[in-house]
Amino acid sequence: MDTPITRAEHEEFRRRMESEHERQNHRIGLLEASVKEMSAIAVSVEKLAQNMEGMLREQEKQGKRLETLEGHDGAMWRKVVGYAATVVVGIIIGFLFKQVGIA
Repeated sequence: MDTPITRAEHEEFRRRMESEHERQNHRIGLLEASVKEMSAIAVSVEKLAQNMEGMLREQEKQGKRLETLEGHDGAMWRKVVGYAATVVVGIIIGFLFKQVGIA
């Protein structure tokens, strides 16, 4: 049942095993490189997400500031129109008083 193998058969088996080990080691090396690349991509995506969150916060702040500035311009315009209307009404009232003889 147990038949001894020849030295040549053993050497052939050893060469095939070493070849298989080299092939598997090469594949493992490729897999390790792929895992490193995926890790680097994951880190880059995380940094990108953080940068985008920061940009979103900054845009929100700028939007609020822009609304404030636009509101400020509108308020200034309303004040100018109010003052102009007051002047016009004052002139009309002054003219009417002069016509009546009060002034």
